[in-house]
Amino acid sequence: MLWGLRRGRAAATGLAGLRRPLWGPGWRGTTTTSFLRRFDTVNGASNQQPPSKAGSYRETVRLPKTSMPMKLVGRQQADMELEIQQKCGFSELYSWQRKRDIKEEFCLHDGPPYANGEAHVGHALNKILKDITNRFQMMRGSKVHFVPGWDCHGLPIELKALSKLGEKAQNLSPMEIRKTARAFAEAAIEKQKSAFIRWGVMADWDNCYYTFDGKYEAQQIKMFYQMYAKDLIYRAYKPVFWSPSARTALAEAELEYNPEHVSHSVYVKFPLLKPPSMLASVLDSSLPVSAIIWTTQPWTIPANQAVCYMPESKYSIVKCANSGEFYILAAEKVSSIAALLGTEFEVISTFLGADMDSGSCAHPTIADRVSPLLPAHHVTLTKGTGLVHVAPAHGMEDYSVASMHKLPMDCLVDELGNFTEAAGNELENKNVFEEGSDTVIKMLQSTKNLLKEEKFTHSYPYDWRTKKPVIIRPSKQWFVKIENMTATAKDSLRKVKFIPVSAMNSMVDTIEKRPYWCISRQRVWGVPIPVFHHKTKDEILINSQTIEHLVQLVEKHGSDIWWTLPPEQLLPQKVLAQLGGPDTLEFVPGQDILDIWFESGTSWNCVLPDKRADLYLEGKDQLGGWFHSSLLTSVAAKNKSPYRAVLVHGFTLSEKGEKMSKSLGNVISPDIIINGGQDQSKDPPYGADILRWWVAESNVFNEVKIGPRTLNAARDDIDKLRNTLRFLLGNVADFNPETDTVPFEEMYIIDQYMLHLLQDFGKKITEAYKQYDFGKAVRHLQAFYPRQLSNFYFSIIKDRLYCEGEKDRKRRSCQTALAEILDVMVRSIAPILPHLAEEVFQHIPYEKEPKSVFRSGWISTNSIWKKPGLEEAVDAACTMRDAFLGSIPGKNSLEYDVIVVIDPGLLFEIIEMLVDEGTSGISQLSELMMASQTSLLAQDPIAIPADAIELKGSYLINMEGIREETSYKVIVIPATKEKCPRCWKYTADSSNQLCPRCTEVTA
Repeated sequence: MLWGLRRGRAAATGLAGLRRPLWGPGWRGTTTTSFLRRFDTVNGASNQQPPSKAGSYRETVRLPKTSMPMKLVGRQQADMELEIQQKCGFSELYSWQRKRDIKEEFCLHDGPPYANGEAHVGHALNKILKDITNRFQMMRGSKVHFVPGWDCHGLPIELKALSKLGEKAQNLSPMEIRKTARAFAEAAIEKQKSAFIRWGVMADWDNCYYTFDGKYEAQQIKMFYQMYAKDLIYRAYKPVFWSPSARTALAEAELEYNPEHVSHSVYVKFPLLKPPSMLASVLDSSLPVSAIIWTTQPWTIPANQAVCYMPESKYSIVKCANSGEFYILAAEKVSSIAALLGTEFEVISTFLGADMDSGSCAHPTIADRVSPLLPAHHVTLTKGTGLVHVAPAHGMEDYSVASMHKLPMDCLVDELGNFTEAAGNELENKNVFEEGSDTVIKMLQSTKNLLKEEKFTHSYPYDWRTKKPVIIRPSKQWFVKIENMTATAKDSLRKVKFIPVSAMNSMVDTIEKRPYWCISRQRVWGVPIPVFHHKTKDEILINSQTIEHLVQLVEKHGSDIWWTLPPEQLLPQKVLAQLGGPDTLEFVPGQDILDIWFESGTSWNCVLPDKRADLYLEGKDQLGGWFHSSLLTSVAAKNKSPYRAVLVHGFTLSEKGEKMSKSLGNVISPDIIINGGQDQSKDPPYGADILRWWVAESNVFNEVKIGPRTLNAARDDIDKLRNTLRFLLGNVADFNPETDTVPFEEMYIIDQYMLHLLQDFGKKITEAYKQYDFGKAVRHLQAFYPRQLSNFYFSIIKDRLYCEGEKDRKRRSCQTALAEILDVMVRSIAPILPHLAEEVFQHIPYEKEPKSVFRSGWISTNSIWKKPGLEEAVDAACTMRDAFLGSIPGKNSLEYDVIVVIDPGLLFEIIEMLVDEGTSGISQLSELMMASQTSLLAQDPIAIPADAIELKGSYLINMEGIREETSYKVIVIPATKEKCPRCWKYTADSSNQLCPRCTEVTA
């Protein structure tokens, strides 16, 4: 029997069925945790080197031996990582694992980073999270599919590429622009790729995907037509987000909101022209009455076509105390608007909004224009007056109202944000953000329709590329009918696992709020929308034949052909003949390109055409970006999402919680983190593993802070971990698992106990990795190796490791446990710290194949290690040791002997498992107690020295079927023997004489 119990009672109580954790709450007396805090101050022989005067015995003590450096300083860490990458075949690892004969596959689809600059810490957070995931899945036995990609088109690249050319850029042809932008993107890709590889990211680097690759572009064109043929893509004249600074339409995903934007806020009167029939009896036709509206965009007033109200809400006619005029506004806004205008309102009548049906107002700046009063559901009472002015050309909801009531949609603003000739002489050529708004306000003043004007700070959409404010204006664009896919998209999202769960709600909200998606852009660096336009008529040409022909050309030559080949060569011969031949061709290639979100959103079709990704992993900005566009294109093509799970991480911030920017001087470069800066006293080289540890230990589901304090803390953590691993390596230097392993049932109980804890640790850390909660994996590591290994187990076993005979079974028992702990530890850190894991693996002294931890599998533990009853034995002994050590604070525990007295019963039988003989300096109980000698008695000794310390306590055993609280006594007495010059225990019969154990070993 494992426990070696000589009385049957312990077995009968179900000892082996215990499941209570060692460190859990509910224990009586002093806890093991409190002991560990005090243990650091105890100077025992087990954590000291032999004295210099015992030089003759120094060589007989078996101290740890390993060639692994204790610490890597300066450039050593970075240099070691490069050496490890080369020696351990980091570059071949991906192809090796793809060739394995394994059926199970794990597909992580890489969202393409933008090819417009150096790799930054945001890239590091994202790519390292992906690599930790992939390395774990590979080690667990899955064939990982991970093809990196880059988003290569779009305005940011075009602007950066052309900015170096200055004024020359304005005279470039489309092909010159494309050539310049492509060269810039290619250079950025190479820089980023080198950085990702340096971070240790395992990927198919030889077969990356690029959105400017001809085959990729051809697939986009096919996807466009597939959706067009399903009536999911159409062309229309609609209001869209428009960037005057970039002169192009934008999708919502290309906006960022500036919370400090300052607008002109105005309260404007719309004089009532025709009273609503329901209010005719209330209103005196001889008295002027006006509807009051509020807007932060006064430049839109000239484009007004209506005033909207909420049919179900209450409105009031009020009389202004200052002017005597009558106004209409929402009933619940009467008091607040009166206070804001510095007056008082007398309520004349209150009615439902529906009663305003059939009424109309005069336009406040344009004579003879009528603005009807119309119901609308987008009107709210959160701000303003409860009445909203409607400019169909400059608002999405306004456009919906105009469509329903067939209102005109006159656009008075051009591509640069300037008023056009149609706006009148007073406004023509004036910018809406500058003098245009000021002029409209003056016009309202001149017509006496301005009630109040003030500055208003609020969140306003900006172009994410140019960082300038956008407007809403109509133009002919290409749109995706999201509303036709909403139900399917929402249903498919319910089948996706979101991490965190709340992220799904954000995506559902986005889908519900977007009836359409503008996918056309007015630039040249991108994939052309594959449509031909008639020269004089509003007609387009696109069909399966034109698409098939274009796809073949683009696959072979790339999308440059849209700008380099004449129209007759872009069309297939059959279609060209139907149109009358090249001489009479009236169609020309369109000038719009595809939105880059459409491009990247079709990446699943190019990289994983026949399978769904197991995981998409990107930042939270992609909930309305790549996650969203990928979902829509996949639903359009296959009626399902392209991913089974979505992990969303936060953004990176400085240690002060600020967004990183060059102007604040708080940008941290991953390259400087790894290799150090020019002044290495200020910016020391940390290496890639510290960057990876920072990623893993952070709560990535929120914003992630990084800075010197964070990096130094990470370095300290890894140094401690390195020393733990080095201790393990050093103490298995003379151990061969094939010949020296001790069977579990023959091991010391404390060694069995550590394997019991090790199995639990292995399960917990595996589950944390499976849940993509790498922060929890780090916390499990940090709870295990400092407390349960370094502070507890290593401190106890040093005497046995160093002073027992080399091949003694007691020592081999300990080494058996250490070898298993080393194996589990090195695998548990490998996904996060691949360089350290491989370095340790290369220093393991016994033979092993393959020569890489990543080619040898995941953590393996044995079910027989799970012995819950071990916890009772060890914790009971530790509780008594707490009492002993607490009685001798700051003193050397080896200067004392300990007598443990326990009343007969289950506790006595449990502790008796740790004792081979009555009084011993080498028993398992003595090892745990850290005293020179320990005795276990069932009753008080006959004589107790006068200088003895008596400590009383009780211990509660609560096992299956039995609950027993037993009293115990710990008697601490000064050591009765002399100090052994070899092991420093007070177990020698005379001074300068070896103790019996050391005599036997050295003999």
